[in-house]
Amino acid sequence: MSVKEIKISINEYNSINELNSEDKLLIDSAKEAVNKAYSPYSKFNVGAAVLLKNGEIIQGNNQENAAYPSGLCAERVALFYANSKFPDVAVKSIAIIAKKNNKFIDNPVPPCGACRQVMLETESRFKSPIKVILFGKQKIQVINKISDLLPLNFTADFF
Repeated sequence: MSVKEIKISINEYNSINELNSEDKLLIDSAKEAVNKAYSPYSKFNVGAAVLLKNGEIIQGNNQENAAYPSGLCAERVALFYANSKFPDVAVKSIAIIAKKNNKFIDNPVPPCGACRQVMLETESRFKSPIKVILFGKQKIQVINKISDLLPLNFTADFF
């Protein structure tokens, strides 16, 4: 038997002022998107903003439905729209933010497993790492590539 360790690096920041202007802009766009979320059942709003390599920013937010699980997460809304509008342009980064009871949450919320898989597919498709920025009032986490969020991942390499 052997033991293997999987390590990832997460950069944590205490203030948005510690980030570069591009990351700040993306967080601002995600903050705008979170206010347009449709979440009448959970009251948990999530916003995402995707920065493409061509400079375009695409927003998405969670869309709930009374017939669970017919809704969709903010991350997938943003990525699918970006991929449909700009199918040949790689994603550079994504910012994700959440509100509960109309207030930004204290700690960053990571994407769900389904969103991680879709984000990994996008990263793999373009062979270009996607930076993930997770915003919370008390801290901001930055992960440099999706594969760090989904170790032992399933990709097209298995086919």
